[in-house]
Amino acid sequence: MNLKEELQNFISGDVRDDEETLAKQSRDYSIFEVRPRVVVFPKDEEDIKKLVLFADTHPEEKLSIACRSGGTDMSGGPLGESIIVDFSQYFNRIQEIGAGYAVVQPGVFYRDFEKEAEKHNLLLPSYPASKDICMVGGMVANNSGGEKSLRYGKTENYVQELRMILADGKEHIFFPLSKDELAAKMKLEGFEGDIYRRLHQLIEDNYEALQEAKPKVSKNSAGYFLWNVWDRKTFDLTKLMVGSQGTLGIITEVKLRLIRPEKHSALLVIFLKDLEPLARLVQKVVEKKPESFEFYDDETLKLALRFLPDFLHILGAKSVWSLAWQFLPEFRMLLMGGLPKLILLAEFTGDSLEQTHAKAKEAEVSVKEFGFPTHITRDAKEAEKYLSVRRKSFSLLHSHVKGLSAAPFIDDIVVLPEYLPEFLPKIGRILEPYKKKMVYTIAGHVGDGNFHIIPLMDLSRPDVRAIIPELMVKVHELVFQWKGSITGEHNDGLIRTPYLKDMYGEKIVGLFEQVKDIFDPHNIFNPGKKVRGSVEYGLKHLAA
Repeated sequence: MNLKEELQNFISGDVRDDEETLAKQSRDYSIFEVRPRVVVFPKDEEDIKKLVLFADTHPEEKLSIACRSGGTDMSGGPLGESIIVDFSQYFNRIQEIGAGYAVVQPGVFYRDFEKEAEKHNLLLPSYPASKDICMVGGMVANNSGGEKSLRYGKTENYVQELRMILADGKEHIFFPLSKDELAAKMKLEGFEGDIYRRLHQLIEDNYEALQEAKPKVSKNSAGYFLWNVWDRKTFDLTKLMVGSQGTLGIITEVKLRLIRPEKHSALLVIFLKDLEPLARLVQKVVEKKPESFEFYDDETLKLALRFLPDFLHILGAKSVWSLAWQFLPEFRMLLMGGLPKLILLAEFTGDSLEQTHAKAKEAEVSVKEFGFPTHITRDAKEAEKYLSVRRKSFSLLHSHVKGLSAAPFIDDIVVLPEYLPEFLPKIGRILEPYKKKMVYTIAGHVGDGNFHIIPLMDLSRPDVRAIIPELMVKVHELVFQWKGSITGEHNDGLIRTPYLKDMYGEKIVGLFEQVKDIFDPHNIFNPGKKVRGSVEYGLKHLAA
């Protein structure tokens, strides 16, 4: 009996090992390809409990479980050689939307959730740029953030409660605990009590070291967030599970806090032709409290213009010619060689159009001293043009550039915005020698100092593949010099796990390994991610 047949006899959901399914599940939006044995579409929590026990006790071979929702991960997080658990088919229900909260399953598309929440005048503001194709489970597993994180923070700020199946094959519910509630948990017999006792002891024994290790930037998805679990008043394991990439257990349900968004917005566009005053300009705009502050570079704009029909198709533009017509000023700039180095997008929101335009105008006046062209969009339709270039650039790279592959491996670095004028030119000098073998775009969240550098490369060439570890080390060294993080949103996965010791040091990564062993003593949950990954494994599984 093969593995598919064994599993199908064990659970009520679907088990597949056909070529089409395995090929699809071998890839995400990263540079990796890892082929699984089977893909399981569990019907309910009982299926997952059975699956965990099956993997943990299989007598003939070592099995592991990697979870997948939308498959938009850029780090190789949901890829695995054994069993893939896909939540898209059955775990896709919005269970409840209440007064300022929602309860959802991990396989819910964010776009569908957003529409339902909007009916209640609510929003989960931590959505990433891939909001149209990602799922809620991936947002939680990666601790996603995006354009609104400047004001509202990342997904970790919105998870109130998690239901998870752990290595004991049982469902556990995690939410913030008081001191008394923690004490009660620590008195429990068995696996659950052991988790609370051991983790509390680990954090207490290393409290100061963990607080010192916490990155001093506004966004971070690297490692396990141990420094956020226990402040000696509240013990909150959701802070550990968010961003853990399915390495500690399997999330089956999430309770999320939602916000009431302001109804109107106005976009201040700044065309930056010189990087020198960038930090001062960013500071002046941030002082005016924009809801988001994004940017993209001239190469990103050139890409959108070059592939405009494909770009409009990705947007699903209802009026293609109307939106295309709005790009005429950019075409004129391109033809005349006058594209700015960076286009900055500061979004201001409020309860009326007059209020939002007044905020945008105030910010515009504050940056006039720098002498750069600026523009305040007239309406949402005009703003869509600029925001869409930022949001959809990776989809365009991933799907529509011929002969080269989008290769995210230095794609999510973070430094404090005050360092940008020095940091960006140094990044440019690091990348310059590689321009003959790759082209790249830069976009991201300038208000947070979070940059997405996406190279386009021919990964079928061994000499090009060799660039990846070489360039990662050079970029990481620069990031660490400026006390930043190697991932603000996209997480570790296969691509960054091997470099966590460079970021945190041996001691902290040793604590991460202890956490993994506490929750997953037999290493069945997504092995090789967050801890004990290797550069060699990643290079062996690069997609051609």
